[in-house]
Amino acid sequence: MHIAKVGAFLCVFFTLISSYYSTFTIINNCPFTIWPGTLAGSGTPQLPTTGFRLDSGQTIRIPSVPGWSGRIWGRTGCTFDATGAGKCQTGDCGGTLECEGRGASPPASLFEITLGHGDDKDFYDVSIVDGYNLPIVASPVGAFGACNATGCVSDINTGCPKELQVVGGEGGDGGGVVACKSACEAFGLDKYCCSGEFANPTTCKPSFYSTIFKNACPRAYSYAFDDGTSTFTCKAYEYSILFCPKDNGVRKPGNGLTPPTTPGSEFAPPTIPDSGLVPPTIPGSEFAPPTIPGSELTPPPPPPTIPVGVLAPPAIPVQEPSIPIQNPSMPIDDPSHEAAVRMVSSSNMLLPLPTLLPIILLILKLIS
Repeated sequence: MHIAKVGAFLCVFFTLISSYYSTFTIINNCPFTIWPGTLAGSGTPQLPTTGFRLDSGQTIRIPSVPGWSGRIWGRTGCTFDATGAGKCQTGDCGGTLECEGRGASPPASLFEITLGHGDDKDFYDVSIVDGYNLPIVASPVGAFGACNATGCVSDINTGCPKELQVVGGEGGDGGGVVACKSACEAFGLDKYCCSGEFANPTTCKPSFYSTIFKNACPRAYSYAFDDGTSTFTCKAYEYSILFCPKDNGVRKPGNGLTPPTTPGSEFAPPTIPDSGLVPPTIPGSEFAPPTIPGSELTPPPPPPTIPVGVLAPPAIPVQEPSIPIQNPSMPIDDPSHEAAVRMVSSSNMLLPLPTLLPIILLILKLIS
């Protein structure tokens, strides 16, 4: 009798676990307001909100569905009117508050993910293939075993080569560097975009510019064939996406200030004019290129590619997202965040994970 009850309980338990959905917890640790945007991949629905304002110190939790695939990024320097029309200095998605199926205009730091169905694992990465605008760390909370944090802690804008710089200046902002372009976007050459005759890992190698990005952010995608060090897997019920994960001198975009270099950071000041760094050569990896020049690399099969859809802006007035924005559910200086930042910065340690002890105890009680 007891065995039958335990069997039924385990059947229900594992059915629930295999059909759970993940939640994205987005936290703004920047000393200024950002406007996160979200984009669903082909064949998956848009999240409940696709664009919203997030002031410094605020957080928002957004539920997803099993199998969801898409991107999340931060926009900076935005102004919107009462209808939600406007523009952003970086990461703009068609000039509207709600992105509604429009992707980020490069350069922008992207969190990309494809959630697995059932027991299939999630594939996720942080990509700066299309350029960089904000430091970001993604920390999964695993349901079955250990998971790794990934992201880009460094402020690449401080050492961005002059030829890649996106400079703000409207509204008296002072002409500060607000983003750093990819070489593909800046020059449009096949060797930087891994296209044409360079559309394979044999001919497309890390470039001078992609190596600058890789030195700054070793776990983030830096060019199209960077899968080997930049794609991660997990089975998680929550992904914490933290913008400006530590006080590394990040200032309000476009204010004309040059942030100082933080001791122990991963990005050194420029050493030669108009270059930023003298990069070492990094061995190539062995994965497929993006489908179009300059596009973001999607996770390796089986995850689907993530095309950027184009929809018309909504005709109705924009409303505040129905998901409440609140103070962070965990303090921004929570030890789990610090552990994730340390992992992305300098180590390969694993994140601390929740335990299933209460469930195990319940099963033992039913057996007895």
